[in-house]
Amino acid sequence: MAEIAHGIIGKVIEKLGSIAYQEFGLVCGVKSDLKRLKPTMSMIKEVLLDAEKKQASDERLRTWLGQLNDVLHDAEDVLDEIEYQALRKQVVASYGSTFMKVRHFLSSSMAHAFPFKLAHKMKGIRERLDKIATDKDKFNLTKQREDEHRMREMTHSFVHPSTIIGRDKDKENIINLLMQPNGSKNVNVISIVGLGGLGKTALAKWVYNDERVVGIFQLKMWVCVSEDFCVTRLIKEIFKSACGAIGITIDPNWSVDILQTKLRELLKDKKFLLVLDDVWNENHNKWIELKSLLSDGFKGSKIIVTTRSNFVASVMSTDSEYNLEGLSQDDSLSLFVECAFEEGEEKQHPNLLKIGNEIVKKCKGVPLAVKTLGRLLYSKVDEREWEKVRNNELWKLEQTETDMILPALRLSYDQLSIHLKRCFAFCSLYPKDYDFSSFDLIQFWMAHGLIRKTSIDKKLELEDVGESYINELVSRCFFQDVVKVSPCLPFYTFKMHDLIHDLAISVAQGEYCSVVDLGNEGIADTVRHLSFSVKDLGQEVPKWLDNLTKVRTVMFTTEPPPSLAEACISRFKSLRLLNLNCSSFEVLSSSIGTLKHLRYLHLGYNKRIKELPNSICKLHNLQTLNLGGCDELERLPKDMRSMISLRFLEFSSDFGCG
Repeated sequence: MAEIAHGIIGKVIEKLGSIAYQEFGLVCGVKSDLKRLKPTMSMIKEVLLDAEKKQASDERLRTWLGQLNDVLHDAEDVLDEIEYQALRKQVVASYGSTFMKVRHFLSSSMAHAFPFKLAHKMKGIRERLDKIATDKDKFNLTKQREDEHRMREMTHSFVHPSTIIGRDKDKENIINLLMQPNGSKNVNVISIVGLGGLGKTALAKWVYNDERVVGIFQLKMWVCVSEDFCVTRLIKEIFKSACGAIGITIDPNWSVDILQTKLRELLKDKKFLLVLDDVWNENHNKWIELKSLLSDGFKGSKIIVTTRSNFVASVMSTDSEYNLEGLSQDDSLSLFVECAFEEGEEKQHPNLLKIGNEIVKKCKGVPLAVKTLGRLLYSKVDEREWEKVRNNELWKLEQTETDMILPALRLSYDQLSIHLKRCFAFCSLYPKDYDFSSFDLIQFWMAHGLIRKTSIDKKLELEDVGESYINELVSRCFFQDVVKVSPCLPFYTFKMHDLIHDLAISVAQGEYCSVVDLGNEGIADTVRHLSFSVKDLGQEVPKWLDNLTKVRTVMFTTEPPPSLAEACISRFKSLRLLNLNCSSFEVLSSSIGTLKHLRYLHLGYNKRIKELPNSICKLHNLQTLNLGGCDELERLPKDMRSMISLRFLEFSSDFGCG
């Protein structure tokens, strides 16, 4: 939680120094409150690095940090209110019309109630912060300075996937299984089973792209299954993969029945290979339902399943089960050296290599752990840094076989800069196996003010700094499977390993992040970031929504029900980010204009919406507006120029304004 406080304090201190807030202090008579806030926050900020180190073992300190975070969020909301009024003043001045100025004055909350209301809030915040500053002395926190964090140069792995080490024999064994006859069956199932982080997916990809395998099968398909074993979804994904492989197109209007029929027709005369990656399904009936559509494939067809569970493999009616073991110590060390040193550099540092060998032993042959720690120590030549990793207390925690990798991941996370930790935590709001877009994630971070310029990158745009954040997370193995979208554009996609996603969830609890469905009960009223990820959410608005007053993020990773979208717009006035991607409502609520703090609005791929309410132009803080794929949209609102903070607007229709 110290990471949150550190990030917000930095932003608030910057804002307090601006002319807009100084003018507000004079108008509202709270100049003294504003003046006292800055040194108090600076004093608290000095000890937050120490608080971050001690919070895990001190419950009272965590409570204190929770109180600090609450008051800082409230302070940020008040200062953003002031900033909004300053932006509104600019808009009025830009119109230049006397009528507009008079209309603005009559309707403006700044005319009467606004100054008094905010002055009262500011005084309350100052008093709460003074008490928190006094209470900090109970914890014996020491002042620590944060060195400006220079992002590491992107390693070669960003462009070229790391060489797979120690899996040659495993690869040959899997290929031999693919070449064996099927016996009486048309389609055989081969399961690759092993712990998370062992490299099951990497091995399957290596086999999938081998020239011998390409020559055996007429059709190859790859589908990432993950935890959502929805047969309807998988049919679509399998057919989509098949279409891409043989160059045919899929009609988005096809029903599931039509897709089933066409999939059967496609497979019946082709020897195919289908990889179902990362399967968790333990429901045998669901598998039988899917398998019945695949069993008519040409004789000799194969299905490869990757899973962490032997039970899942048995549920999938496996014909051959291949249990993947950890890497040998020699192979693990070779992989570590490749990640931690430039080529040949290890020979210059024999002491580091000796310490590295001891670190590798603790990873127990798990490649993801080896790579993560190798990347962590890349370019570091101070023996004390290496010894700190080797001797860390995290290794002494009691570990089960399935989570032995977590200390390695946590060690790498702990080495991130404070602001990068917050950026990583927000990734927990996305589902497992999600295809991240670098552009969208950077816009997400910007909406919450998570991207910070240092003295090193003052001349860079925020988007450029955000890209350096992603590069850093890639270089440390937090992101993987990086794919360039276009050689002409600086955008790319990437994924998070399941175990990395689990780590993000565990560290995001202090950020008050929650992934929910409508069946959830007892959602904490402290939640500030909501992600709805379950299909078939229904139209009923959950009652627990009424208890949430501090929500800053609402995102849907599936189609949002119009009633729920409307409820979120009307109730959550502190929203910074609203993602209604793939919605299907015809009319966007005019109350959208009341979301003064909104920075990011995604309405893309709504096939029904025809126009936007003009009230959307009151969103003077809005930075990103995505209308891509809204093919029925006929026009943009006439007052679009009032959205003076807009940095990015995407649309695909041919229309004008007004």
